[in-house]
Amino acid sequence: MTRIGSCLRLPASPVTSPACRTAPRRSPEGAPSPAESEQMTRPLRIVAVSGGLQRPSRAATLAEYLLDLIGEDVACEPHLIELGELAPQLAGALWRSQLPEAVERQLVAVEQADVLVVATPVYRGSYTGLFKHFFDFIHQDALVDTPILLAATGGSERHALVIDHQLRPLFSFFQARTLPLGVYATDRDFAEGRVHNEALIQRARLAVQRALPLLALSHRAAPATAETAAVL
Repeated sequence: MTRIGSCLRLPASPVTSPACRTAPRRSPEGAPSPAESEQMTRPLRIVAVSGGLQRPSRAATLAEYLLDLIGEDVACEPHLIELGELAPQLAGALWRSQLPEAVERQLVAVEQADVLVVATPVYRGSYTGLFKHFFDFIHQDALVDTPILLAATGGSERHALVIDHQLRPLFSFFQARTLPLGVYATDRDFAEGRVHNEALIQRARLAVQRALPLLALSHRAAPATAETAAVL
């Protein structure tokens, strides 16, 4: 499912594994090559992953809302992955090679994202098992330095620490840049399938506003990072 909202949309381009990315070459004068210029000016690839298992899903609603907020400030290509839709194809696989093409495409989308938004319901004090199972298939080096906005939903405020105690350590393993302010929502923050609580709306806007400088910095640094990786 792809959300366009206020973001710009470009024609889809072929995707490749992060391990296969090659660094763009610089011109002899040191100026950015056409490939570098395109990478620095293209819209950000922003992928949201919802760990919700049911439809409708408050986690998916929150993820969509955060995608839209980011799209108000930056040109982007938003993409929402709802793991509940992938559950029948994902849950029984032990190895990535066993996954069908539909799931593989979503894994590659995550691995190639410039920015990730992750949202999960709290289940038994943690993220859902399907959420963890999905990220178990992500290559351990694919998310290095990728900015990630963390979000979660739960039945009450007592589960709010899931962001810092569960989600942040998980993505620290991937050496991702978890953004400093997470967004937690309870059942009371939603009405008619939408975010409606003013305090939640303000916190979500603040989380996005604080993230924007890092998103811009990460986007500009992408060509240099790719060049360094190619040398190593």
